[in-house]
Amino acid sequence: MATTATRLATRVKMTRQASRPGIHRRNPVSRGAEPLHSVKALRFLHPYRLALATSLMMTSCMVGPNFSTPEARIQGKWKKYDGISDRPPVDIDRSWWKQFHDSRLDSLIDTAYRNNPSLQAAGTRILGARAELNQSVGNLFPQKQDLILQGRGNVASDPNSIWTPSGLNENYLSTQALVSVSWEIDFWGKYRRQIQSDRAGYLATIAAYDSILVTLVADVASTYVNIRTLQARLAVNRANIAQQKKSVEVAVARRTAGRVGDLDVEQAKAQLATTEAEGPSIQTALQRAIDSLAVLLGETPVETERRVGSSGSIPTPPSNLAAGVPADLLRRRPDVRQAGLEAASRSARIGVEFAKILPSFSLNGTFGYTGGSENVSFSNFFNWQQAAANSAGSLVVPIFNYGRLVNQVRVADASFQEGLLNYQHAVLNAQREVQDALADYVNSSRRVAQLQAAVKAASSAVEIANLQYELGTADYARVLTAQSQRLAAEDALAQAKGQYANSLIAAYRAMGGGWELRNEAGVISPATRAQMASRTNWGNLLEINQHLPPDAASAPTPGAATQPAR
Repeated sequence: MATTATRLATRVKMTRQASRPGIHRRNPVSRGAEPLHSVKALRFLHPYRLALATSLMMTSCMVGPNFSTPEARIQGKWKKYDGISDRPPVDIDRSWWKQFHDSRLDSLIDTAYRNNPSLQAAGTRILGARAELNQSVGNLFPQKQDLILQGRGNVASDPNSIWTPSGLNENYLSTQALVSVSWEIDFWGKYRRQIQSDRAGYLATIAAYDSILVTLVADVASTYVNIRTLQARLAVNRANIAQQKKSVEVAVARRTAGRVGDLDVEQAKAQLATTEAEGPSIQTALQRAIDSLAVLLGETPVETERRVGSSGSIPTPPSNLAAGVPADLLRRRPDVRQAGLEAASRSARIGVEFAKILPSFSLNGTFGYTGGSENVSFSNFFNWQQAAANSAGSLVVPIFNYGRLVNQVRVADASFQEGLLNYQHAVLNAQREVQDALADYVNSSRRVAQLQAAVKAASSAVEIANLQYELGTADYARVLTAQSQRLAAEDALAQAKGQYANSLIAAYRAMGGGWELRNEAGVISPATRAQMASRTNWGNLLEINQHLPPDAASAPTPGAATQPAR
């Protein structure tokens, strides 16, 4: 056994010397002339003395790596654009959609926040993770505490001997009421590492909730902008249809007067039919957008169609945008925080798995009362003369596991390394998305201005071409060309305005704006809380002030996951 313990201690030391990115190391065992974990020292320890000694060491002896936020490549500033500043985000950015000054959009986002099923599901995952964390904290205390009530009748060779003239034979019936306790001492920090892992997992579910909320807010705003864009395109289509119908009437009148032939009339009708054919496709896209918005709001398409209305202007973004600096993404982007917290959770799992290789120390005991047939009454049963108690300490050393335990450590280490790489990728991807969105925002603004000039020129061209045609100084081909150019320019302008608004939405989505909504209420709705409370005793966990950590006003960071719950 001594050889086994020495080999395990050597394995601890060798493993702790391995260098990995993103973690800090410390010696997992105390150093001294006679380490407490050696078999020689344990041989002379009374179980109660062992409990006291190991309890004193619980705060300093913990195997496995200590997590720190891994390094990631972050540029100093965003690429310079006109209208983009690097000032820190202000309060208005927490509700960035209000910069559109559209009360209907504000109402839609509020409805989605309260009703969206996917967001509610993410909220329930937070509560589940909180319960798992509480369960892990409970493992620091005796893991098994059972009340055993037992009654037993002894077999009698002569059934008549069970009863005596004075009643039941006292030697026939025996009773016991015992409390059994078993406590595995957290000598190597297995349970504390599990608390670290579950706490990081709990914070990661909050970050995941925030990420879903950011996406939800952006999707509602983007879908609403698309609806308004399609309605604007439909209005352009109808206006051009009305204008082209007048052109057909002019061509028919000129043919009747003998000034033109059938060609002009047929060309005018063809142009009208082509323009009318575009309307149904726009209406189909509009209905699909409304249906998509209904899913986001958690209601039926009919309800959503009434909310949106049949017309409205495309939201106009502000001309300036505060993008901050790339380092802000580590705090604002929920998916970046989530990746860091998941890496922290996986880091702690290494210690959990490694502790399973090492010896475990347990204390076991029972205490209760025993009695016979003459002591079956309640008053006589709980009598110190009838008390029974025993205690024991145990040392369990895992052997002959054929590499299962050490390979489980390797699995945990590989998972942790994957988490580190996922975090680094999340940081790089976040920067890419913001940089793309900023470029789109600036260029979309320029495109709107250019298309506004194109629409103005195309409208003038149509007026001139119609006048020349009526005067007979130009053929109908020039009118058709001018009308086609105006229709294309007006339709492109409507789409460009929608793209400009969507570019602002994409920028705030990329910067992680909008998750602050969850600080104003709980993570699940009152209806969801009522359903869960009707099925299960959740204690106070369903109360709004229990959904999030005390510092919920600020975003949880990966570093916060390294501290065990207390």
